[in-house]
Amino acid sequence: MSTLPELRELERILELGKDRLEAHIECEVSAGNKCFPVYRLTLGNPDPKLPAIGFFGGVHGLERIGTQVLLYFLRSLLTRLEWDSSMHHLLQDVRLVFMPLINPGGMWQSTRSTPRGVDLMRNAPVEATGGVPFLLGGHRISPHLPWYRGAAGAEMESENLALCRTVQEELLPRPFSIAVDCHSGFGARDRIWFPHAHSVHPIDHLADILRLEELFQQTHPNTRYLFEPQSVQYRTHGDIWDYLYLQSQNDRNRTFLPLTLEMGSWLWVKKNPLQLFSRHGIFNPSVEHRLHRVLRRHAVWLDFLMRAAGGYDNWLVKGPTRLRMQERAVMRWYRR
Repeated sequence: MSTLPELRELERILELGKDRLEAHIECEVSAGNKCFPVYRLTLGNPDPKLPAIGFFGGVHGLERIGTQVLLYFLRSLLTRLEWDSSMHHLLQDVRLVFMPLINPGGMWQSTRSTPRGVDLMRNAPVEATGGVPFLLGGHRISPHLPWYRGAAGAEMESENLALCRTVQEELLPRPFSIAVDCHSGFGARDRIWFPHAHSVHPIDHLADILRLEELFQQTHPNTRYLFEPQSVQYRTHGDIWDYLYLQSQNDRNRTFLPLTLEMGSWLWVKKNPLQLFSRHGIFNPSVEHRLHRVLRRHAVWLDFLMRAAGGYDNWLVKGPTRLRMQERAVMRWYRR
């Protein structure tokens, strides 16, 4: 058993779902004298003609809450399968993919980056257009500074290669897929970010993002997320989801929607200012009842996305309606 709490919980979940989950170790990473596995877990129908959704977390080692939200959700799914016949019917129509802990070495060392000092969200071979914020936008100065991209011309980090391999094998070949990557630490609101991060150019699937947002608000009218392209806040080099989204554009007959759940940790700090004096407290709720509330709230969003992926053909807009929604989305997010 691992001494990393999140990995221990993941191993308990693997035991709980041993008859239902397919588990594969994508790679192993070292941190000091420790070695940690990076898991890919799959559940549901493997038929490549069906839609899929991927749940990703733990990309930044300091942001433990992302992994915790996914483990909470996965445990809930496996428990419901013991008695909920509707879950069995849903899993006949959709493939679920989980990588809850992509950077276990960083989490063990309590760093944003990997043990090699590389920020996985600045590590892909994508160059930003226009200026990026100094350091924050990604740099190659030194692995001792945050947001380090890695050496020029070097292969991506093994954790990112594992992530890309999973998306390329499980999500991109399908007619429709969603990826949701769970992070924390930006602002006092929960945000849903979508590409591009490297450019202010609108993506071709803005209409689908807008439709998904409206569908969520209609289904859960008392739950609020701020949807926006990441470039509205800042641009970066090396965004892994930009990289994978651009790959998906090689086949225009398929739809891939990469989303980032950016949990607004400033609100937790506002309610408990002492968290400012803790590296973990800046990115994670430290009060137990607040942690439980965060887990429950975002499980609603993940469940919605799972069901939206399974029933995508019932809500994906087409024809003239799609063109009008694309224009409306451009006006909303890019009119500046």
